Amino acid sequence: MSQRLDRVNELMKRELSTVLERYYRFDEIVLTIHEVVTAPDLRQASVWVGILGKARDEAGVIEKLNREKGAIQRELYKRVKLKHSPQLLFRLDKTVERAVSLINTLDALPPPLPDDQPHEAP
Repeated sequence: MSQRLDRVNELMKRELSTVLERYYRFDEIVLTIHEVVTAPDLRQASVWVGILGKARDEAGVIEKLNREKGAIQRELYKRVKLKHSPQLLFRLDKTVERAVSLINTLDALPPPLPDDQPHEAP
């Protein structure tokens, strides 16, 4: 991936986070933008969203974001000036949930058994 595309992705991630924080409210959840992946031709961008909290209907939150993407894009592109403004597609990223589940599993493991042989000092 080119450095320019990396910079565009990071800029869009930062500004999109600001737009969502300022103009959109979701009850009992925290919405985070994990990553923005823009196509090389700058026509489309996948926005990977993490949802933390008591979200019972994560798919509904993503659906709402995709339904409101026209308004979100208008606010975003007031802040980000590009020759082509990518069409946004919001997607659910469950990385944090998987990480928490993995940590909980590791914490539930029994402690290691002690060695039978004493350790010698070097």
